[in-house]
Amino acid sequence: MLQLAETAENTATLLVVDDDRDIRLLLANSLGGRGYRVETAANTRDMDEILASTPVDLVILDVMMPGEDGLSACRRIARADGPEIIMLSALGEEADRILGLEGGAGHYLAKPCSSREILATVRAALRRRGSIAAPKNEMFAFEGWHIDLGSHELFDPEGVLVGLTDGEFAVLRVFIERPRRVLSREVLLQAARGPDSDAYDRAIDVQVSRLRRKLRSGADEIIRTVRNEGYLFVPRVTRL
Repeated sequence: MLQLAETAENTATLLVVDDDRDIRLLLANSLGGRGYRVETAANTRDMDEILASTPVDLVILDVMMPGEDGLSACRRIARADGPEIIMLSALGEEADRILGLEGGAGHYLAKPCSSREILATVRAALRRRGSIAAPKNEMFAFEGWHIDLGSHELFDPEGVLVGLTDGEFAVLRVFIERPRRVLSREVLLQAARGPDSDAYDRAIDVQVSRLRRKLRSGADEIIRTVRNEGYLFVPRVTRL
C-alpha cells in the first residue's frame, strides 16, 4: 500500500500517470495533502495533453499501461529542459531498473513503496530541478478579482476580502490552476477534500453554487456548466 502523510510542504506541479485509478487517486490525494499540485492521467495520450497545456515539474510514470508503455513515454519526454521523471512499477528487477534509468528517468521505484521512500525521491528530484529553491508566485488575477493561493485569500475587485470555506477555496484553486478547461465533478470533488467537513459533500454542484454567489456570478458568467461533463472556469487567469 502506498501511504503518505498529509502536511503542507511544496507547491511544485506533479503529474501521476498510471492506468490504475486507485493508485492515481491515492497519490493525488496524498501528494496534494503535502501542498503539491497534482495532475493525473490514465494513459500516455492524456499525459501528452496535460504536458502540452500545463507546466509540470515532475512526472511519476507507471511502466505497464495499455497502449504506449511507460518506458516508451519516458524516452519521448526525457530532455534537459523537461520535467523530472520517476518510474513507479511492479517490475523491480535490476534489468527493469536499468532500462528505466537508461531511458531517461532520474529515479526508479519498485512497488510497493514506503512513504518515506516516495517522499524522499520526490524531494530529491525536485531539488535537482530547482523547484523547491525557486518557489512559484502564488498571486493570480481574473476579472478584477485577486487570489493568493499561499495565504488562501480572495479579494473582490474593490479589494475587500471574501470569506471562503476550505472546500470552496479548494475548488476555486483548481479552477484557477486549470482555467478554460472542462473539469469533471470527480476532479473537483477530489480537490475539495480538506479539513472542512463541508468539503466532503458529494454534491459538488453545491460548492460551485456557493462560489458563484460569492463571485457575484448569477449563472455562467464566471463558472460555466458543461452539460454531462462538468464545469468550465471562463475568465482568463493571470499570474501576478
